[in-house]
Amino acid sequence: MCDSSLPRGLRNCNPLNIRRSADLWQGLHEQQSDPDFYCFKSMAWGYRAAFIVLRTYNHKYGINTISGIIQRWAPEADNNDTEEYIQRVCVLTGFARDMPLNPYDPTHMGPLVAAMSRVECGRRANLTEVKAGWELYMGSE
Repeated sequence: MCDSSLPRGLRNCNPLNIRRSADLWQGLHEQQSDPDFYCFKSMAWGYRAAFIVLRTYNHKYGINTISGIIQRWAPEADNNDTEEYIQRVCVLTGFARDMPLNPYDPTHMGPLVAAMSRVECGRRANLTEVKAGWELYMGSE
């Protein structure tokens, strides 16, 4: 498990704070100690899961912009400041809120998940871990 002194998403090796559900992700930690969010074996596995969720948003729901992704990821109905989240991700990535993003392009998805991780966890993403997650994601195709 990741360092217990870290923010929840980093402690759980789940940098985008993917909520627990019926999904059985690859790379899950044997012990799911958090009642609300998944715990992964490593940050790479957590990033891989994030890339897959965002790909699903694209394929299943036709969502491929920062605005659309964040509105689904952190909706106002869940007591989130969705607009602030969108603005922060746009600033951190340098992408326009309605720029179409390709879920198979690491120059789109790497900066996106790194920015979302920063918003979720309050710390800069380790880009080596993001890249390792991307490699796991692309290897699962």
